[in-house]
Amino acid sequence: MAKSNLKLVKPITEKRTVTPRRRPNADLRTREYLTEAEVERLLKATKGNRWAHRDATMILVAYRHGLRASEAADLRWDQVDFGTATLHVRRVKQGSPSTHPILGDELRSLRRLQREQEPKSPFVFTSERGSPFTTAGFARMIERAGVEAGFGFKAHPHMLRHACGFALASKGHDTRALQAYLGHKNIQHTVRYTELSPGRFKDFWRD
Repeated sequence: MAKSNLKLVKPITEKRTVTPRRRPNADLRTREYLTEAEVERLLKATKGNRWAHRDATMILVAYRHGLRASEAADLRWDQVDFGTATLHVRRVKQGSPSTHPILGDELRSLRRLQREQEPKSPFVFTSERGSPFTTAGFARMIERAGVEAGFGFKAHPHMLRHACGFALASKGHDTRALQAYLGHKNIQHTVRYTELSPGRFKDFWRD
């Protein structure tokens, strides 16, 4: 039998695994914040929950103080000064700490939560087993409340921080004060709230 002149040649190309890249949030969602009305709807949506008061208080505190999920989950009672109605906010991501006033409805909610908390804990928000609330648990709670509220999008905890920024910018607070309130190191992170505030254009089309 004649020998074949054909040789097996090793392919010069290699099959490589392509790691899919996650698209930016801005590409996946129409917006990254909630309006004041939507926050109210989110609060009302927790009323049927077994832990309704805890959930509503966590949403309210995160919104009023522009807390990240990890900052809300790590909030401790020694940061709440009931005597002076102030909250000592500790920021992550090298953010600047600050002291915020606590409004009456929020103060009453926190007092009730502390009074009814069982078992007692140094953490403000705890699970039914008494362990600190996790960021994943907070995210699930917000998502469920968003569904109950009838949102046409997936709600997540960081929307509350953005909602705080947009709400305060809409009320006319200056960018520097807003930067300090939210604990931003870089003012460019704060500017987006004032740039998108409808108050910027309130005198347009007026004679």
